[in-house]
Amino acid sequence: MVYRDGDQELGEVAQHTRRRLLLGLGGAGALLLGSGIWWWRSQPAAHDQPRLTPAQAFAKAQSGEITLVDIRTPREWRLTGVAVGAVAIDMRREDFLTALEQHLGGRRDAPVALICARGVRSARMTRALAAAGVVNVMDVPEGMLGSASGPGWIAGNLPVARWEG
Repeated sequence: MVYRDGDQELGEVAQHTRRRLLLGLGGAGALLLGSGIWWWRSQPAAHDQPRLTPAQAFAKAQSGEITLVDIRTPREWRLTGVAVGAVAIDMRREDFLTALEQHLGGRRDAPVALICARGVRSARMTRALAAAGVVNVMDVPEGMLGSASGPGWIAGNLPVARWEG
């Protein structure tokens, strides 16, 4: 733009303000996009496998009806402990399915329930295992820490054991 002597300063302020506004909106857009991605990643995957409450999972694990698998990371196990009666197998292991099959006695039809922190990873892994031929897999969607499904294992005052890994 062309400005006369006194108006030039005003014009520069207006351009500076427009840039700041556009950059601010760009930052807000990035924030909204980041929030959307976070929200999407925090949503449990839809599946049609059975779901158990933490209390049901604990009772079934104690009676030997299911193998309960805590699929969180060693860091998480150190922070909160592992659900009593659960087998701790980090879902990030390359040999996760092999390790799981060992705990199931090689039987892909043995009943197994998965628990994570808030039900997101257990839902995704439930789908993955069902697709891999594990035919009796269940999800504990409340997780250890609680989720939209409920208060979770720890808030439900269910026992945890210190992880000794």
